[in-house]
This record gives sequence, structure tokens and C-alpha cells, in this order.
Amino acid sequence: MAQEGEEQVAHRPAATQMKNMMDIGSRNIFTPEQDMFRESARKFMREVLAPQQAKFEEMGQPSREAWLAMGEQGLLGISTPAEVGGIGGTFIDEMIACEEMSYAFVASPAMALHSTIVMPYLTHYGTKEQQEKYLPPMTSGACIGSIGMTEPDAGSDLQGIRTNAKKDGTDWIINGSKIYITNGWLTDCCVVVAKTGDAKRAAHGVSLFLVDADTPGFHKGRKL
Repeated sequence: MAQEGEEQVAHRPAATQMKNMMDIGSRNIFTPEQDMFRESARKFMREVLAPQQAKFEEMGQPSREAWLAMGEQGLLGISTPAEVGGIGGTFIDEMIACEEMSYAFVASPAMALHSTIVMPYLTHYGTKEQQEKYLPPMTSGACIGSIGMTEPDAGSDLQGIRTNAKKDGTDWIINGSKIYITNGWLTDCCVVVAKTGDAKRAAHGVSLFLVDADTPGFHKGRKL
């Protein structure tokens, strides 16, 4: 019980005390502000994206309008710092969006790969020019990101990849094929994993290249 003059904090039951973990206002890792964000995300997932899932499944991809709608709701680049073009929230904020997608059985668009895998590469390793060019439109949903790791003969074992990149003047020439690339059909920019050099150990000599989808030679195969 709060003493006189002290602000009373609402009790937030732990997971073991809850009848339903989906209840808003529970679990003490969240704040009232995050509850408000969850309410907004829940409404959007259930009313806007959930009804479109069957259509996306039939199309084999989500629509670009869905990506833009997620961006408009502030559901992309949530934990990417605002200084580089993201929303500037926390990882917990981003996980709220992921939880609400799961609760609403929303599998598409693949926000998690776009926001929590691709964008952090640019945040931590991209140049200022790359951050300014890509991160704001990725946050708005205008630029869709993907990562090209998996290969037909190597799976996701990066030690076995065959895609290679060789320096040619100021350019790099990349040769290889990737498969099962989430967001691949709609991607505007792809982080491509390739071998650069003849390292003694298979795990060494692997580099990441940020490739625009309109780069000459970049070809999208059929939908799987």
C-alpha cells in the first residue's frame, strides 16, 4: 500500500498469476505507455492485417500497401535509433509488436526479419551515407529488406556457401545463388553473404554486401 504523498502503482501480475498472458496491463516488464502501444498494435494486427492473410497466402507475398501501413503505424524499425532514421524504441517495444502479430496469427509481412535482423546490420555496420539512404524508407515501409544467406547446396551453413565476390577496380563482382529468402520477391535491398578471398578456414573470409534489387545482374527467381 502506498504511503501518503506517494504515487500508487498498479499491480501487474506475473505470468504465473495470470489467467491469460494476452491480457493488457499484466507482466511487470511492461509500462503503461507500452500497454497503450500494445493496444494500438493489437487493433491494427487484428483489424487490418489478419483479414488479409488468406489473400497474401494466395498471392505468395504480402502487398506493398501492407508494408506501408505497418510503417505508418510505427511498427517497422521500432528498436532502430531515431538518430539514424528508426523509431527509437526498445527491444521490448519491438517484441510487443511481434507478440501481437503472433496473437493475431499474422505471418505476413515478415516484420521481424526486416526490422530485427536486416536493419541492425545497417545501424551497427553501415556508413552514414547508407544509414541515411536506407533506414528512413525501411522504417516507413517504402524499402523492404532481406538477407541472402541460404543456398541450394549449403542450406544455412555459411561455411559451405559457394557465392563469391571478387574485387574489380572499385567494384565487387558477386556470383552465386540463394534460396528460401524471406522478403526476397519484394525486396528492395538485400544483405548478401559471399566469400571474399581464399581463407584457410571455411568460417573465415565471409563478407556481407548490401545490394540494391535494381543492380544489374541481380535476378529474382520464382516464388517458392
